[in-house]
Amino acid sequence: MNTGIKAKHQRLVLVVIALAALIGAGLLAAWALRSQANYFYVPSEMAENPPEVGQAVRLGGMVEQGSIKTMADGVTIAFVVGDGKARRPVRYAGIVPALFVEGSGVVAEGRLDGSGIFVADNLLAKHDENYVPRELKDMTEAQAQAAVAETR
Repeated sequence: MNTGIKAKHQRLVLVVIALAALIGAGLLAAWALRSQANYFYVPSEMAENPPEVGQAVRLGGMVEQGSIKTMADGVTIAFVVGDGKARRPVRYAGIVPALFVEGSGVVAEGRLDGSGIFVADNLLAKHDENYVPRELKDMTEAQAQAAVAETR
């Protein structure tokens, strides 16, 4: 049956349809990932160029000494994250990581509210290079090496 379209043109139409499908899939993927991206800020960057209220971002810095306060509900804590140039008050309600202490590094995932307080949904405590887990603190060097060898 003769359709009036040459085989060469049929292949060209298929290539154009395949390219359009690939571009469409790429645009859909980019649009879907746009809402999942969390930008990282330190307090001074957040002070200079704050994210939109309610936009999910990460805030990283040091928990300032003497700033951790437990609120009246007993679950919510308030503290201040600083980077030496700026400070940002943070509130978090939930289980606090074991390494979360004053003077340590923290990454808080959450969003700014309308009053400038960073409301965290998740806290990630950072430790320095000298950190040793409690389980390994009391072990001898040989026991620690054996424990490390077992995990390999």
